[in-house]
Amino acid sequence: MSVELNTSNKVETKKVTTTSKNSYLKSLREFFEEITLLSKFTGRFFIELFKPPYEFNEVLKQSYLIGYKSLPLIAITGFIMGLVLTIQSRPTLAQFGAESWLPAMVAVSIIREIGPVVTALIFAGKVGSGIGAELASMKVTEQIDAMEVSGINPFKYLVVTRILSATLMLPLLVIISDVISLYGAYVGVNLKGDVSFDLFIVKIFDKLVFTDVFPAVIKTFFFGFVVALLGCYKGYNSSKGTEGVAIAANTSVVYASLMIFILDMIAVQVTSLFI
Repeated sequence: MSVELNTSNKVETKKVTTTSKNSYLKSLREFFEEITLLSKFTGRFFIELFKPPYEFNEVLKQSYLIGYKSLPLIAITGFIMGLVLTIQSRPTLAQFGAESWLPAMVAVSIIREIGPVVTALIFAGKVGSGIGAELASMKVTEQIDAMEVSGINPFKYLVVTRILSATLMLPLLVIISDVISLYGAYVGVNLKGDVSFDLFIVKIFDKLVFTDVFPAVIKTFFFGFVVALLGCYKGYNSSKGTEGVAIAANTSVVYASLMIFILDMIAVQVTSLFI
């Protein structure tokens, strides 16, 4: 009897091990398939980007929707970010008698790291999810198929224009967000002090150098590209009907946010080689 129980337990354990192994291999295969499809999608973007006709009007329209329509949210976030960072940093600096360093420290922190990353995350949440949901809804309602039948290149009209607009608009939004954040920092400095605006600006630019600004702006182009690319990829290749719209919007934000952190880590490592 005990021999039969031991044999059955071994068989069950072997089945569980085999099942978990197959599940792991399936997940790994799906991951590489996803990477392959995304690489092909990216390659097709660069091919279609330089092929005429060029959709300038649609690029301008998407730039308005992606850039200008996102400005109020970015501006409010930037102001709060500068204000809160200044208020939180003041007590620590005051303990070491370095309160005069507050404007420069906040400015460098915002411009080099906090401003680009936080703005890109807000951008991913608003624009990335919007692009994913919009293209997914067009996919499930067969509007994309209708565009192909009517002789319009849907990839060029829907995907290329959105990715190009997001790549160009995010750096502008980050610059505006940084400026508004510095104004928020100025307000934060004057909550418990009396610093003139001219002195505040002098203290900022006394410590700010070119290597603080240039890499921070350059990496935002990659942030915007990745956010729009993933949103377009998930939306353009969605399935499962209306459920696919929610999946596309959700996964676009999750993957874009993750890629922003990965790209930021790579940018920091590359920048450190030249400083």
